Amino acid sequence: MKVILLEDVKALGKKGEVVEVSDGYARNFILKKKLGLEATNANMNDLKLQKARMEKLAREQLAAAKELAAALEGKSVTVKIRAGEGGKAFGSVQSKEIAAAYETQCGLTIDKKKILLAEPIKTFGVHEVTVRLHPQVTGKLTVRVEEA
Repeated sequence: MKVILLEDVKALGKKGEVVEVSDGYARNFILKKKLGLEATNANMNDLKLQKARMEKLAREQLAAAKELAAALEGKSVTVKIRAGEGGKAFGSVQSKEIAAAYETQCGLTIDKKKILLAEPIKTFGVHEVTVRLHPQVTGKLTVRVEEA
């Protein structure tokens, strides 16, 4: 019996694949636990439409990420932190502060998890920060760290 998998099944296949399994395995395990559907013409057509929708959505997300990366290129964000004795930075700037400053100064939101910092910024001055907007798209954001 041919079955369309609705979820990943170990040692059988990934979600969306059409696999050939025995009738008993399909009835007693896959269909019963709602891990798949019988591969009828209607279900195959639905699968094809769903894949087309997912591809279109992926293309739109990639285009939006490229657009946001282009918007990031010229932008600069200023973050102020306290200074300790001798003009040294008291504390550090992390991705959370950068995301909050970008939202207040530029009006757009960036998820703090997408801002890649090898280590927190602990010095005053201008720093380049990488922002991963999509698995295929990264952008650069300039961060100015000033004394409060």
